[in-house]
Amino acid sequence: MTIAPPPNAAIVHAITQVMRDDRGRCLAMLTARIGNLTRAEDALQEAAASALIHWGRSGVPDVPRAWLVKVALRKEIDRVRASGRQQRNMADLAMLAEEEAAETDPEQIPDERLRLIFTCCHPALEAKSRVALTLRTLCGLTTDEIAALYLDASATLGQRLSRAKAKIADAGIPFAVPGAEVWPDRLQSVLDVVYLIYTLAHQAPDDRNLGGEAIYLARLLNQLRPGDAEIEGALALLLLTEARKPARVRDGCMVPLSEQDRTLWDHAMIVEGTQALDRALMRRAPGPFQIKAAIAALHNDEGPPDWPQIVMLYGALLRHEPTDVVRLNQAVALAESGQPAAALAAVDGLLDLDGYQPFHATRAALRARTGHPGMGADYARAIALSRNAAERAWLALQAKKNAGHNGPATSNKEV
Repeated sequence: MTIAPPPNAAIVHAITQVMRDDRGRCLAMLTARIGNLTRAEDALQEAAASALIHWGRSGVPDVPRAWLVKVALRKEIDRVRASGRQQRNMADLAMLAEEEAAETDPEQIPDERLRLIFTCCHPALEAKSRVALTLRTLCGLTTDEIAALYLDASATLGQRLSRAKAKIADAGIPFAVPGAEVWPDRLQSVLDVVYLIYTLAHQAPDDRNLGGEAIYLARLLNQLRPGDAEIEGALALLLLTEARKPARVRDGCMVPLSEQDRTLWDHAMIVEGTQALDRALMRRAPGPFQIKAAIAALHNDEGPPDWPQIVMLYGALLRHEPTDVVRLNQAVALAESGQPAAALAAVDGLLDLDGYQPFHATRAALRARTGHPGMGADYARAIALSRNAAERAWLALQAKKNAGHNGPATSNKEV
């Protein structure tokens, strides 16, 4: 028996790269042809395993994505034939065979990722499942990596993903872009997932660059569905916030926005984000992500932010998202505009946020500023809830500083 030699490192690297960069596009195309997300994922994984052998013999093909799609379709054909139910699947088999045999220009493979995004972010799925499924299918994160973000066991996260895919199949959730009548509501779900992925970036390992993954998804949405004001607003928000990343940590400690070295900011990214926001606002179709982007833009202005205007913008945002998190952010802006006592009173009424770290960080800072007791306990709670080492270091420093005198109302939340 001949034993195949182990694949060389260059081939492994090439497959890893294409599965990270093109997994979403390949999986979307296969799901559109096969009609089932789980089977499409299995076929793609089998094709990647075959690539270890074939690319080692023949070299990496000119367009690896096209090779993987063709081989994955062949794997699915083999599965259908082996199932012994050919008669029931003749139509599907014929279609798959036609797709597999087609000599398609590899650069003309249709991009089905918009449909995949809406499938993964369907409102019938739990919010956590939407994020996890999007990270797995479109961003290419492994189950272990996603589990680490949520502090879940890999088996538990794997079961969540399996249930989500089963629900898509059992409930007949369509692999389709929704119609105009439900587009705004469904788009909001998608954009919420993209933004949640961005917020996870603060607790993810740097090598996964979840901030970059979220921006990639926002760009992809903007590319596949141009001219939508809320997509442009979401992209603007992520760019304007991400531009400050180089100045966000110094000597292992988080640096609050008001103290950041602005020369370190990515000014090209700020220009791009500002232009995206301007395009969105010109469409006169206001939405929550445009408002959040406008707030981020005010933080990026030269000089101190226009806090009274930020307070008003949060008031406008509350009409779209009447949540305690928005009220908390408005309270910070209210304190910075010169009303710390009113801000503390507002924060004290948000007790449903007890498990939300910025709530305790904000209340601690406001209590220090206004001379109210309880600051130490709030800082301790904020530190305990934080999963970011640089953030914990900054909170510990604030607790020590404010123990002897009143401090600013600054929270660790930028937007």
